[in-house]
Amino acid sequence: MKDERQAIQVQFPRRDRSFVPRLEFMKPRLLLVDDDPTVREMIGRVLTEAGYIVLLAANGQEALDFAAATEVDLVLLDLNMPVKNGWDTFERLTTANPLLPIIIITARPNQLFPALASGAGALLEKPLDFPTLLETIRTLLDEPAEKRLARIAGKPAEFHYIRAQQQRGQRKA
Repeated sequence: MKDERQAIQVQFPRRDRSFVPRLEFMKPRLLLVDDDPTVREMIGRVLTEAGYIVLLAANGQEALDFAAATEVDLVLLDLNMPVKNGWDTFERLTTANPLLPIIIITARPNQLFPALASGAGALLEKPLDFPTLLETIRTLLDEPAEKRLARIAGKPAEFHYIRAQQQRGQRKA
């Protein structure tokens, strides 16, 4: 009997996350950036229990180092941080990967318009509602690249804004 096996070569585009198939056993990698160790630990625990791989960074420079060294599927980014602040970090992350979904998590007031203008996927004000945070993460991870590109380009697109005093169920702006 002849062995009639053929090798099939498949090539996937590099760094195009919209094309890379997500296998069930591959957990999404989230980068959590916050200078408060208690906040990092608490949110990190919630995200880990929800099934995500969580990378923790204490400031913007650590976040940039992580993002350069490993592939990240989504970033949760505080704004008030030492070394490199949140908006500078956001700019560097999105310059390197414009399709990277970023959720701004902050207690800083009056950030809605800068977040909308920046192309961020969401703005969640502290204190965070964890079920809403997890729902927002799932939504942004499942979002097609076309929607992300529309938001970045300033076209009408879904944006998630959760004010600190908002109750669950009231989530879209």
